[in-house]
Amino acid sequence: MKTLNDLFEHQLKDLYSAEVQLIEVLPDIVEHANDKRLKQAIENHLEETKEQKNRIKNICNKLDISPSGETCQAMKGLINEAKHFLEEVEDDEVMDVGLIAEIQRVQHYEISGYGSAVRFAKELGYRQIAKTLQETLNEEYDADNTLEKLAETRLNKKAIGGNS
Repeated sequence: MKTLNDLFEHQLKDLYSAEVQLIEVLPDIVEHANDKRLKQAIENHLEETKEQKNRIKNICNKLDISPSGETCQAMKGLINEAKHFLEEVEDDEVMDVGLIAEIQRVQHYEISGYGSAVRFAKELGYRQIAKTLQETLNEEYDADNTLEKLAETRLNKKAIGGNS
């Protein structure tokens, strides 16, 4: 990479890979969730993630680049961590709280990535693309906030006793 544009293209491919990987794993995460509201929040984010992947694909088409060809190693690692977590938990309430923590790690990674992509798009003069990426960034923040509220208002308290 020699230019900001090269870095921007790399960032888009990385985010595309991250979204593809997330789409593959979220249905399994939903299966492990016990709380109805948590299941619904994850299912909603799965649908958003599919749309986010399509947005990146459309952006790449506008820029005449292929969105594929990169593997987001960070997402791969986050997913592996989540899979290990799923194997270790024996309590339903702890499972739900832990799932929130695992998903929030992913959200924070995506927030960082989309934040950079928005900034790069603005600096490169891609106003409409920056606006589209900002829409996704806002969704990532909203998903993170939804999970945070679920944890703080309900699930953390239920998991304290580990009574399932």
